[in-house]
Order: sequence, then C-alpha cells, then structure tokens
Amino acid sequence: MQQQSTRASSSPRSDSSERISDLAKLPLFWDLAGKSVVVAGGSEGAAWKAELLMAAGAIVHVYCPEDALGDTMQTLLRKAEDPETTKPPAAILHAHQWHLGIFAGASMALADCETDAEAHAFACAAKAAGVPVNVIDKPAYCQFQFGSIVNRSPVIVAISTDGAAPILAQAIRRRIETLLPPALKDWARLAHNIREEVNIRLTPGPRRRRFWEGFVDSAFSTTRPPTETEHAGFLKKASILGDAPATGRVTLVGAGPGDAELLTLKAMRALQAADVILFDDLVSDEVLELARREAKRMLVGKRGGRASCHQEDINEMMVKFARAGKHVVRLKSGDPMIFGRAGEEIERLRREGIAVDVVPGITAAIAMAAALGVSLTHRDHAQQVRFVTGHSRHGELPDKLDWKGLADPNQTTVFYMGGRMAGRIEQTLRNSGMPASTPAVVVSAISRFNEQRWAGSLGQLRAAVDDLGLESPILIGVGQAFSASTSTAQADRPMVRSLSPDHSTLHAFR
Repeated sequence: MQQQSTRASSSPRSDSSERISDLAKLPLFWDLAGKSVVVAGGSEGAAWKAELLMAAGAIVHVYCPEDALGDTMQTLLRKAEDPETTKPPAAILHAHQWHLGIFAGASMALADCETDAEAHAFACAAKAAGVPVNVIDKPAYCQFQFGSIVNRSPVIVAISTDGAAPILAQAIRRRIETLLPPALKDWARLAHNIREEVNIRLTPGPRRRRFWEGFVDSAFSTTRPPTETEHAGFLKKASILGDAPATGRVTLVGAGPGDAELLTLKAMRALQAADVILFDDLVSDEVLELARREAKRMLVGKRGGRASCHQEDINEMMVKFARAGKHVVRLKSGDPMIFGRAGEEIERLRREGIAVDVVPGITAAIAMAAALGVSLTHRDHAQQVRFVTGHSRHGELPDKLDWKGLADPNQTTVFYMGGRMAGRIEQTLRNSGMPASTPAVVVSAISRFNEQRWAGSLGQLRAAVDDLGLESPILIGVGQAFSASTSTAQADRPMVRSLSPDHSTLHAFR
C-alpha cells in the first residue's frame, strides 16, 4: 500500500505559486505635484502628454517656437494662463528650441522628435542631467512609458503592453471602465478620509483587513456615492471590530475546472481576502495567481495513486488557522459540494464553532458539456442527469450504485474520477443492459491547455481511456445526449480522438 503523507506539501509548486511572474516593466505611480517637467515640442502628442502631466499636478515647461505650436498645445497653454485662477500657471511656454541647460531641477523630460538623431540627442542630454526621459513613439529612447489609464482618482488603473500592442491596452481599458463604477472615486475619497481613524481603532492584522473587506463590498454593491451618514457608520463598525475577540473563519471556494476565467467574482474576492489558502492538487496555477500575494499557501492535494494529505489533517489545519484569527480559504477544484468532501469539513468546523461559508464553482461535468456544446438534459435524449463517482475510497467501483438505473437510455451519466475503472464501467453498464453502441465521450484536463477529448461508443470506452492515459483527471460521459458530440468536437481546438469500429485504428484530429 502506498504510504500517505500526513502533512501539507512543501513541493516546488507550492513555493513557485508565491512568486510574482516576470514583468516586462515595473509599474510605478509617481508623485509629480508641484514638480517641474520638461516637454520639448508642440505637437498633438506632446500636448496630450503635457495635459496628462498637468492633471497629475506637475508644472510643465514647454520648449517650442511659437510658429511650431499645434492648435491643441496652444489651447492648453491659454487655459494654463487663465487670469481668473489664483493658481500659478501649470504650463509655461519657452518659445525656443530645447537646449542642454533646460534639464536642471526637472523631475522628468519628454520630447516629440521627428528624427532619430534628434531623439538620440535629447535622450542623451536628459540622461546626462540625471533626468528620466521619454521620447514619444520612439521606445528605443525611452526609460519609462505611459500606459493606458482608467481614471477614478484617487483610484488609478494603468495598463501597459510594453509598447507591443497599444490597441490591446485600449481594449483592456475599455473593459475595466465597464467594471469600475464612476462613483468608485467617491468611495476611494471616503476611504482616504477615514483611514487614519480606522488605523487608530484597528491594529494591523485580520480585524483591520476584515473592516476594509466590508468597506469594499459596500463600494462595489452600489453605483451611488457614499452618503454623509456612512462616514460615521464605518467608524462605528471599526470600533465594534476593535473591541471584538479575534475570530477566524473558513470559506470553501470552488476553483472551477482549471481555466481562471471560469472563476466567479465571489471566488475572486475570497482569494483576495485570504490569510491562508489550503489548495488541492488539481487547482491550476492560473487560479492561484489571482490570490492575495501575502496569503500563506499550502498544497493539501488528494490524488488517486499519489501521496496525499489525510482529510483529518486538512480539517485540523483549518481549525488551527481559524482559531488563530485567520481567514482560511479551502480551495477545491470544480465545485466544493460535488465529490469534494465538503460535508465532512463543514461538520467539523461547525462542531468547533467556526464560521464557514461556501462559494460554488463550475463543476467539471458542466465545463465538459459547455466545451462539447452538449445539453446534458436535451429533451430529445434525456429526462435526467446523474453525476457519479467512478471509484470508492478503496479504489474499486462503488458497491452501492444502481447500475440498472444508470443503464436507463433516457438519462445522461457523467462519471468523475473514473479513469482507472473505465473498463469495469464499460462492462458493468453493458451487463446491466446498456447497448455497446451508446454514445460516450471522454475528456481529460477539461478547460486546460492540455485538454484532450475522445468521442465514440460505450464499447470503445476502455481502449479510449487507455490511449488518453491517466496523467490528467478524466471525465466519462455516457448517454444519447452525446450523440452529436463527435462532429462538434472535431471543429474545436483541443486534440480529439476516435476509434475505428473494430477498435484496431485510433484516429486523431483537431
């Protein structure tokens, strides 16, 4: 019998999931309030950069002969010199070309240069003066770049593609614009106003983080700005939290089948709020990448035929961390309530008096149906659907399954974790009266980069699984609902396989 580990894994994967992936550029937010910035040129591009810098509070010194100023730059300079304002001018025109003496005291320098020779000269002069430099549309002469911006100041989101695809950055910005309500800027200002008082009431740690999680939930649950009474209301909540005893909680989160885009928004918020994440072996790195950076991550995977954590040990870890006041996320592949032993975990936590919530996830069978374009309850084929475990805790076929019922031609059945039992599933269904010609599908690594699919008949099931291999989790679908899946799968991107009628030839196609 294979020895089982009783501790959380400290495998390389567990360590690597905590590191930040490579960055093409380091994103920074620069305080330019009251600082001098040099802009050489009077073009549309130079005017746009000057306006952006002025919006950040910089004093922009524009070096350009008057006859070379574009209309936009002229308008910008006129607004900056408006006599009705009591502020000093935010943009100052120096009506001549730039020269070596203009960089003293500048925080940064920008230029719109027509030739590479001029760009090279400007960049060298700025660098020699120790001033960071950007030459518009000439990345070879740029020490920094401007991203596409979503402005909900004081909330600012900047997007960069490292200059490779500005149109892509703009498309990302448009998508983010739709996710962030305009009133977010008012909520951010309220957060700024109450932050100092909240920090006095709440020491760093779980209580303070819980307060701000509640604040964020309020901000994103409405499209309106905060009201006058909410200022005092949030401070009262901070005081209540500060006086309450430290108590942790556990959230069981469904990570879905693997594709990070299939996570729910609620799952994302839980991952971002976690102090400790206990994650299964099947949870993808893409999902873990979305978790809070500071969270402690522990691999507690349970895989058939591999060293695994005992369920009792996982329960003990959840209790220990929660009692220490931590927010524990138990991250499970698929949906926590489908073959995830969530019931045992919930029972233990409730016995210990620990608060527990569940965030559903997309279970693998539903992801498979979506990928194949198959309705599991197509009214022409099935009046019911069953999700069935393909093996018992002892590694055999479950002995309590109603195989006669599973052979019913008017239903769809999906077997989870049935790879090693594929041959016995095939034979038992046939012995129970299901024809060998019944449509069947097998999908491994559903929604992941290495996803593979097979479509054929029940009589070919064992040979198909033998060919696909058992390296990745396998789903087996049986029933008339899959009758059209072969033609659907052929047009899709992952590798799809089918067996010839006599089982002698394996056909692979994309």
